[in-house]
Amino acid sequence: MTWPNASEILPDDAESATLVGRAWVPDVSGPSVVVLRGADVVDVSTVFPTMRALTESADPAAAAAAATTHGRVVGSVDALVANTPPETRDAQRPWLLSPIDLHVVKAAGVTFPVSMLERVIEERARGDQDAAMAIRIEILETIGGSLDTLRPGSDEAMALKAMLIERGWWSQYLEVGIGPDAEVFTKAPVLATVGACVDVGVHPASQWNNPEPEVVLVVASDGRIVGASLGNDVNLRDVEGRSALLLGKAKDNNASASVGPFIRLFDDGYDLDAVRASVVRLSIVGDDGYRLDGVSELARISRDPADLVAQVVGPHHQYPDGFVLYLGTMFAPVDDRDVPGRGFTHHDGDLVSIAEPRLGALVNRVRSTADAEPWAFGIDALYRSLTARGLLR
Repeated sequence: MTWPNASEILPDDAESATLVGRAWVPDVSGPSVVVLRGADVVDVSTVFPTMRALTESADPAAAAAAATTHGRVVGSVDALVANTPPETRDAQRPWLLSPIDLHVVKAAGVTFPVSMLERVIEERARGDQDAAMAIRIEILETIGGSLDTLRPGSDEAMALKAMLIERGWWSQYLEVGIGPDAEVFTKAPVLATVGACVDVGVHPASQWNNPEPEVVLVVASDGRIVGASLGNDVNLRDVEGRSALLLGKAKDNNASASVGPFIRLFDDGYDLDAVRASVVRLSIVGDDGYRLDGVSELARISRDPADLVAQVVGPHHQYPDGFVLYLGTMFAPVDDRDVPGRGFTHHDGDLVSIAEPRLGALVNRVRSTADAEPWAFGIDALYRSLTARGLLR
């Protein structure tokens, strides 16, 4: 397999975008907040020691641009992207990291009707791939058509809920899919996400799993949505399907959450309406020649992104360091890969690309969680690094 170069992961309009991220900079032995300025990657950590500090600014895009006048160039974006894959990395030169640091990592589930139905199937199949196809047909016949136009919490949604209960087809996934309350869960610990051009992890106990290509919102502590990125909310369908109480085991594993390649901050040329118009494209290419392509249009989401954020933060719950929110996916692969009737599952070595024209491309390779780079740099390590560099004041 071949990792992408910088031109393949940057947004189509990168020259006019405010793109920020994080890089490991060997000569300071730690991570730095960086801003893309043309072809250069500028270290602005003397102004903003953490990405949290930047995204808490009153105007993060303007603050990022101003900070570059006080920063230093640590390399070209081409050089950092090329040096990021772990197997070819030169540890004496900078490489890219996940663009977030102290933000809490949240994810919204079953926000698209298609993925909602697949969650119901996982639940009823109890993680058994062989039973999924028959259950899928039966559910569609029971519902009697598409749920694309159904608004969660509406009178129509509540009427459908009553009908499904009467028929014995109610599900906890339908509750959060068409009920008034969204499913929002903590996807990964702070600092545990990985970035672009590295491995994502699938737990070896799983035999039925898939990527989840998503837009990720970046939210300040006061609830302002200040930017967006791309994410892969790696999903273990069989584990979660056995029991919703196994959600933590299904979702939080080594390298199982990727974000990147950069955060695009909101400015005069990019805002929440641009996010709402996102069309996310997925490609999976296997070492065996297998290829799968999919498309997820954010316009088909059942809950508006701003509404989802409002369900996460407010008087009921605060995030003093801000958070990121995976918005969910409509991608639920049902085409067979190996055994007829058993749908899709990852193979070791799959190359997953999640791309959106104005956000770039998040590219990762699938490995067992034990074979992906271990997570070793946590909050204590970050603050020791910042203190040693004299960046905390």
